[in-house]
Amino acid sequence: MERTYLMVKPDGVQRGLVGQIISRFEQRGYKIVGLKMMQISREVAEKHYGEHAGKPFFQGLVDFITSGPVVAMVVEGKDVVATTREMMGATNPLKAAPGTIRATFGVDVGRNVIHGSDSLESARREIALFFRPEELVDYGRAIDAWIYE
Repeated sequence: MERTYLMVKPDGVQRGLVGQIISRFEQRGYKIVGLKMMQISREVAEKHYGEHAGKPFFQGLVDFITSGPVVAMVVEGKDVVATTREMMGATNPLKAAPGTIRATFGVDVGRNVIHGSDSLESARREIALFFRPEELVDYGRAIDAWIYE
């Protein structure tokens, strides 16, 4: 089963949106196997956004993601990377499809409330950056029989 990394950013935490955001993924049938509130260090933020190092907006990304607590989570399910990306919507909330998380809760490109891995490779890297293996819990749910064959 696929796993992906999702993070409610500081703006989502400060605005009290964590529960509403998490519930969307649970309602979709995805299983949360890791969840924690944390304050990201600059070092971890720079690794997380490493692909953008040297770009004019890099420092702003690091400053914002370290400006307050985030809620980090690992979510598991069929086609979870692609589906959670669709559920989040476009990075720019003004261009996100109606009903998506970013269209509903996002303010602008810099304040779009959520991050999600964009590929299985990114998911593996981000999960390893934010979670130790023992922080992830494998468990079965009665509902899985109704969701997966």
